[in-house]
Amino acid sequence: MTWIAKMKMFRLAIGLALLSLTVSLAPASAQQFPPSQIKIVVPFPAGGTTDILARFIAQYLGEKLGVSTIVENRAGASGTIGSEMVAKSPADGSVLLITATHHVINPSLFRKLPYDTETAFSPVAVVASAPNALVVSKDFPAKNVAELIAMAKKDPGKLSFGSSGIGGANHLSGELFKQMAGVDIVHIPYKGAAPAMNDLLGGHIPIMFDTLPTVLPAASAGNIRVLAVTSMTRAASLPDVPTLDEAGVKGFEATAWFGLYMPAANGNAAYTRLVEVMKEILATPAIAEKFATQGVAPRQIVGC
Repeated sequence: MTWIAKMKMFRLAIGLALLSLTVSLAPASAQQFPPSQIKIVVPFPAGGTTDILARFIAQYLGEKLGVSTIVENRAGASGTIGSEMVAKSPADGSVLLITATHHVINPSLFRKLPYDTETAFSPVAVVASAPNALVVSKDFPAKNVAELIAMAKKDPGKLSFGSSGIGGANHLSGELFKQMAGVDIVHIPYKGAAPAMNDLLGGHIPIMFDTLPTVLPAASAGNIRVLAVTSMTRAASLPDVPTLDEAGVKGFEATAWFGLYMPAANGNAAYTRLVEVMKEILATPAIAEKFATQGVAPRQIVGC
């Protein structure tokens, strides 16, 4: 083989290698959407409000796109473990994140996160919003908010309240209550709402702030008592329960929201399609009815 022929073969080999490398490193956005399976990561334990909403969305999203859609719980570190997994996943729509207000509060709580909250994710939709509820164990002596405040003021630091973790809407509801009611109660953070509720049911903690999907089943069964809700208007699912504003903590308002994210997508085809589909899903009467049974409302805010 001549020197010229060898150079042509060499250039051809280099060209084929570069083509192969380009294909293998092609961005996830170039891949076909929808993928064969979609995984929705919930960065909290199973059984909490985020998990409940994720399973609703997984069902409707799977039906709409005609693909298998599963929910995977990756709990820990106030939601950062599951969020990190999603941040490092391909932006092809195969891995999504449903999380709560922890997501935007964590940057102010942690010195360093394993991702940049502002740039590592593309927000697809604000899925739902819900008030929190101030709940107590069924044998707790206080029968209303006024009696709870009186107990807390009589013995500062003796009472405690649980939450799904540091920085969540239920934790901040408790801190706001402490400030506005002028009481000293101790915060006990858990890895999620479900384990906190289990301890409330077991009498290990006396007080908890949590969103209605976790509260309603236990309240309906008579295993806990709801003293107030944290919105300015009463919850449709608990019409006889006063707001904290009505109960004497004037001006109190704190609600939780839940968002759907994907890894930073830069407006790729997968992101665009997911935004369209979520807009359709959140506008359906079926999802509104499903959410209403859980005491939450679909937000219908997409492409944030």
